[in-house]
Amino acid sequence: MRNVIELTNVSKKYMKRPAIKNISLALPLGKIIGIVGENGSGKSTLLKLIAGLSHPTSGSVTVNGEIANRRISKLVSYMSGHDSFYSIFTVREALVFQATQFTDFNIAKAEDIMKYMQLDPNKKIKDLSKGNRGRLKIVLTLAREAPYILMDEPLSGLDPLVRQSIVKGMISYVDLESQTLIMTSHEITEIESVLDSFIAIKDGSLIRMDDVEELHESEGLGISDWMKKTYI
Repeated sequence: MRNVIELTNVSKKYMKRPAIKNISLALPLGKIIGIVGENGSGKSTLLKLIAGLSHPTSGSVTVNGEIANRRISKLVSYMSGHDSFYSIFTVREALVFQATQFTDFNIAKAEDIMKYMQLDPNKKIKDLSKGNRGRLKIVLTLAREAPYILMDEPLSGLDPLVRQSIVKGMISYVDLESQTLIMTSHEITEIESVLDSFIAIKDGSLIRMDDVEELHESEGLGISDWMKKTYI
C-alpha cells in the first residue's frame, strides 16, 4: 500500500458548472501543503473530494489506495469551513464527544491543544466568539492521529495579531513522520513560512504544484507575489 493521496483526471461539476477540471496529482505523507487560489477557484471542492465528502464527476481520488468516500474518515481528519459541532456542548464536552466518534482521537493531546489555544473548557460553544469557535475546530481536527489532516481556511475569523502564533502552534501538533497537513487559506503570508509545497488552482484547473523553496530559488518570489503576477 502506498501512503499517498492520488487524484487521477479528476473533474467535478455542480449541475452543469465545472468546479474542478481534469486535475491529476499525488500528495505523499510528511508534508505541509497549501492550496491557493482566488475565491471560487475550487480550493474547498478539492479538499472535499480528498476527504471523501464529495465524489468526482469523472476521474478517481484514492487515499492510501482506497477510493475516497465517507468511509475513509479513518484516514482523514477534516476541518470544514463551517461549524459542525453541537452548540449546547461545553468546549470539554465537544472534546469528549469527538473521542466517541473517532478511535484515533487523542484526548490528552486535545486538552494540550485546547490550553495552547486559550479556550475555557467549561464555556458553552454557543457563547464562544467566531474566533474561538475557529480555535475549537482546530483543536478537534489536530487531536486526531489520522495520517492526513485537511483544513479549510483554518485562520478564518482569527484576529490577525494571533494568526502567526496559531499557525506555529498548529504545526507543532502535526507529526511529519506519519502525517501530512493540507490546508486552504487566503492568508498566504501567514502560512507560507511553514509550507513545504503549494497547489495553485485557477478557475478549477491546476496551474502549478511546486515546492515553496523551488519557487523562491527559480523565480525569486514568494507565493503571494507569484499569485499577484499569475492571477492578473
